[in-house]
Amino acid sequence: MKKSGGAPPSLKTKPAASVVTKPSAQPAPPRNISATLPNFNSSSMPHLGYARYPWKLDIVCTVFWVGEQPTENNPTPNDKSSWDTQWMQNFGGYDDPDPTKRTDNFTPVGFTPKQNPFYVALPYNDCIDYNSHKPEASRVIPWFKQKFVRSGKTVLKGQWIAIRYGNRVCYAQWEDCGPFVTDDHDYVFGNARPKNTSNRGAGLDISPGVRDYLGISSSGRCDWRFVDVSEVPAGPWRSFGSNNHFVTQQKAEKAREHTEISSRLDELRRMRDAY
Repeated sequence: MKKSGGAPPSLKTKPAASVVTKPSAQPAPPRNISATLPNFNSSSMPHLGYARYPWKLDIVCTVFWVGEQPTENNPTPNDKSSWDTQWMQNFGGYDDPDPTKRTDNFTPVGFTPKQNPFYVALPYNDCIDYNSHKPEASRVIPWFKQKFVRSGKTVLKGQWIAIRYGNRVCYAQWEDCGPFVTDDHDYVFGNARPKNTSNRGAGLDISPGVRDYLGISSSGRCDWRFVDVSEVPAGPWRSFGSNNHFVTQQKAEKAREHTEISSRLDELRRMRDAY
């Protein structure tokens, strides 16, 4: 869940440090999807031994979704995220968490998402506003230097993580901040446990698509870790979204192929005319 503190002023209005955000809502238990789950093998599992990013073990996760509406105890709507003032519009609609209103492709019924339906929130925001990062951001974020563009532009949005529940592993992109706090870099990037104590100490928000793929209920316990794009195996998380590295790569490859074919046809026409 997003928190109003660490985001740009046009998105949020509260100060950045240690501000409590809304609790994650809990939809109905996930549908039975055992028949739709693929078989798992070593090629679809992230490294269980040494890895660049270590596993965070036994973390309580709660479910949130694009377009989540405010309630008395949950005052912040999810039509915006910490980094996107038009999140619901850019996503393409309401990511309905109702298990009866979702497809076997882990998407909501009624529209094709414009962004990846496999998304998460973690309790850290690297930005103070549109013009500046938090002072510790460059020190605590491992990939800060590689992804830094300018002050105030997040280096976290779109980062991939692996989420493990039992013998199932799902991959998703970091698209919002929460649950409850947005300054917990000791947990997100370090070895500490989540500082949040609400909702059983939840340390990860997952989308309905992640929930359904894993077969996990809200407040279930899972493991997670960051992964590089090169570690993300084939799966439904590669299929949708303008924010999805694999979708944009496919589009770029198709465009390049089209350009090469057009160039070759032009060359053949010139050869024909010259002949």
